Amino acid sequence: MSALTGGKLKLVQAALRLITESRSLTSLGLRELAREAGLNPNTFYRHFSNLDEFGLQVLGYIAEDMKTGVRELRRMAESSEQAARETVAFVYGYFNANPAATTVAVRELHGPSKALRQALQVQLEASAREMAEDILERDLVTGLAPETVLEISRMTIHYILFRAMDYIENPRQREQIQLETERFINRQFRGALLEHLSQGEVQAMARPTLQN
Repeated sequence: MSALTGGKLKLVQAALRLITESRSLTSLGLRELAREAGLNPNTFYRHFSNLDEFGLQVLGYIAEDMKTGVRELRRMAESSEQAARETVAFVYGYFNANPAATTVAVRELHGPSKALRQALQVQLEASAREMAEDILERDLVTGLAPETVLEISRMTIHYILFRAMDYIENPRQREQIQLETERFINRQFRGALLEHLSQGEVQAMARPTLQN
């Protein structure tokens, strides 16, 4: 959980309550934020110098809240498949329970604030590196170079974020989206393991399966 306390925490939580499908973080007004948080409007500037700095704090709060749970799941996983399955279930579950957090992440990634776009990219890169480090440390995938594991981790993070709004807005498709995401992750790792093989070697490996 985040270490935010007092007025900072109240303002961040107020922003997440105010964000809706039609509103973004950068559209919120200071007076509106303060009113929702139950604080004097001048309190905002005692904690933040501007909206960009406030936005960075919101993104950090969301990222830390979610990464804590994901980190524990990966450390308990016994295989890459288990890690993929449990991580996907947790992340989509978090997004579904915290739709405002999803809206912030998806919108600000391509939003008007350069500072927030860059900050979100930094958060995504940090998540990818942490994912790769956990996979390598736990030896969940053998035979892949660290840079390859990191590349797949980056693709995984971006894919999950890309599908997050679909997951929230389409309850009947959630199970399918979750399964598709698991398959995406597992196929990336399995495909990477076959990259050094020739087409003939890959076909020879697949032939017994086809014959069965």
